[in-house]
Amino acid sequence: MKIITDTKSLTQACQQCAEHSFCTVDTEFLRESTFWPILCLIQMACADDEWIIDVQADGINLTPFFDLMANKKVVKVFHAARQDVEIIYNLAELIPTPIFDTQVAAMVCGYGDSISYDQLVYKITGTSLDKSSRFTDWSKRPLSEKQLTYALADVTHLRDVYRSLNANLKEQERAHWVSEEMEILTSPETYDMPPENAWKRLKMRARKPRELAVMKHVAQWREETARANNVPRGRVMRDDAIYDVSSRQPSNIKQLSELRGLSRGFDKNRYGNSLLKAIASAKAIPDDELEKIPRPKQAPEGCAAAAEMLKVLLKVTVEKYGVAAKIIATVDDLEKIAADDNADVAALKGWRKELFGNKALDLKNGRIALGYKKRAVQIIDTSN
Repeated sequence: MKIITDTKSLTQACQQCAEHSFCTVDTEFLRESTFWPILCLIQMACADDEWIIDVQADGINLTPFFDLMANKKVVKVFHAARQDVEIIYNLAELIPTPIFDTQVAAMVCGYGDSISYDQLVYKITGTSLDKSSRFTDWSKRPLSEKQLTYALADVTHLRDVYRSLNANLKEQERAHWVSEEMEILTSPETYDMPPENAWKRLKMRARKPRELAVMKHVAQWREETARANNVPRGRVMRDDAIYDVSSRQPSNIKQLSELRGLSRGFDKNRYGNSLLKAIASAKAIPDDELEKIPRPKQAPEGCAAAAEMLKVLLKVTVEKYGVAAKIIATVDDLEKIAADDNADVAALKGWRKELFGNKALDLKNGRIALGYKKRAVQIIDTSN
């Protein structure tokens, strides 16, 4: 087992990886008590070697690793890449490219919705992974041999998983399906949402324009406060408390102390007065400048039944093509298609439209039908 603790060794390992067409990557980090994840380890492997990079080693410079992540000649393979990519983006302001997410590829290849790494490894290689070190505190040193072996397995078996899925995609001519999905993972907007848009993480519970304004300002305040103090959002204020504040709109510390949604002593700690300022700024917006509450369009009569019909079609499509339902269309997608032929949903774009969307519109508009024949639901052409 090769454990890298200095920049020279890291440079050599990254140069070796750069000689191959792909490398597998994983990270171990802590995030329970901070806003920004604390990177503890990086695991990396190429076709003929593998390493563990101890990022906590004194004096180690991760620049060679970041250079490898930016090398467009080498495919970077992750499983469930989003958090790993977020860490790299936050540390180096770069997004690994090109990228291949085996969890997404597995959905395209028929391994179900959001399959875990150990399940995927077992289905493809027949190897059962030891999961006993999953909840390790990766910041503590020294790490045991068992912990290091567990960490390294996250990239060694990933090589075989990648080769299998990549071959499967090419054989079925679905490689471009995964490429389209990677566009989301490689977009900076995925990892750097402006604080003023933090309210979009919340459910829309505001009933009046003023409540919406307060919710936006408070959500922005929470985001900025959490970032500045490097603590989780929920430690500053829970989502439910934001809804409560938006509804009650307290103007002073006494009113703030009466809100049940806030943690005890919130009105007396360092956050109380700054929260009141955020609320006041929202209350100061003139009525005629307030944003109206977005109202969903009233669904035409019969949409609920049409959506149920589309669910059956989706199931038929999944069984026929061996693609996870989650990656083709969500329940929300189906409801929007049932209400509008031109709905702005992923299911009516790109490969999804070819696979499912066009048939969904045909079924909705009576050009095809569903029937039960030979112990299976089948699509029936009604145009003849």
